[in-house]
Amino acid sequence: MQVSSTTTGSSAAITSNSATTAPASKASALGQNDFLKLLAKQFQTQDPMKPMDDTAFIAQMAQFTSLEQSSSLLSQITAMNAKQDVATANSYLGRNVTVGDGKGGTVIGEATGVEVSDGGPRLVIGNYTYAISSVVRVAPKAAPVTTVATPS
Repeated sequence: MQVSSTTTGSSAAITSNSATTAPASKASALGQNDFLKLLAKQFQTQDPMKPMDDTAFIAQMAQFTSLEQSSSLLSQITAMNAKQDVATANSYLGRNVTVGDGKGGTVIGEATGVEVSDGGPRLVIGNYTYAISSVVRVAPKAAPVTTVATPS
């Protein structure tokens, strides 16, 4: 099995960037065990007269380590985004919020609660819940109007 060297420079950055932004299905994603099995197969099938170059092996390990770290970082950022969504939803409590109703209209009301589910936080407005992604406007709750009698 032939091993190609790594590419450096802007083309590597473009390839790396496009690979991380494309969603991969779990069935087609290679894990650490798959990588190690492939590496073991390379060792078994290599030509004894032309063994695999150490630099190619080190480059592959470095690429795999980088991929694992990127995957870990993505998981951490996803968790941080979920927590930020909850904090954002909490900041809407007690405010007048305008949300899209999913039918082309809008609903305006006071956000009285936040429900967190697998789909993320949802604002409670009246008897319904709305995803925070449907929020189109947030305004302070209108202060009650008080009338002050002026002396004549």
